[in-house]
Amino acid sequence: MNLRPRRREDPELNLVPMIDVVLVLLIFFMIATSLRRESELELRLPEATTLPIPGEAAALEVSIDAEGRYAVNGQALDPADAATLKQRFIMLAGGRALPLTLRADGRTPHQAVVTVLDVAGQLGLKQLTIATVSAPPPAPAVDP
Repeated sequence: MNLRPRRREDPELNLVPMIDVVLVLLIFFMIATSLRRESELELRLPEATTLPIPGEAAALEVSIDAEGRYAVNGQALDPADAATLKQRFIMLAGGRALPLTLRADGRTPHQAVVTVLDVAGQLGLKQLTIATVSAPPPAPAVDP
């Protein structure tokens, strides 16, 4: 008969599988967060309530129609690309940092507006006005 007490083995806690699970969850959440699209945001763009002061005339005025065609100071550009736009700005500005007014149709492609802003930034034009129309006045409240 063996009367010596049996020695109990200490339980082992293996952390490797738990670390693997945590890393997989971390990678999953990182990928899921980066795949979120900004186009899923619901946006309502603001309307301007003030108009530019009539006495202030911009030296450079760029108009963009709904198809993305440019006109600088009322003269249409052909071809309507960034290089032609840059040449016209250089010709009209003559090295001066003139204020720029951007008039874009509401249906203008976003790329056309970004192209104008990019060219203006390359030439160092820092005064930019975006022309808007006045928002309609709110309807008066009617008491029942």
